[in-house]
Amino acid sequence: MGRGRAKAKQVKVARRLKYNSGGTDLDRLREELGVNDEDSTQEDDVYDPYDELAERYSDYADDGEEDDREDQTSRR
Repeated sequence: MGRGRAKAKQVKVARRLKYNSGGTDLDRLREELGVNDEDSTQEDDVYDPYDELAERYSDYADDGEEDDREDQTSRR
């Protein structure tokens, strides 16, 4: 029997989130999540193994695009 009240409350919260997009305090959110400004500036220094692979195989990706274009023009 209590399902109606719970659903009504969920609908009310969902509408509030949907239609009241303003008023988000991003600084407070950063504090709650424990994100420092220093962390966001050091993202460039983070090692990403995919960067190395992308650099290694970038020539192959470019060649494949040209082959695809030639195939499409020959089909027409």
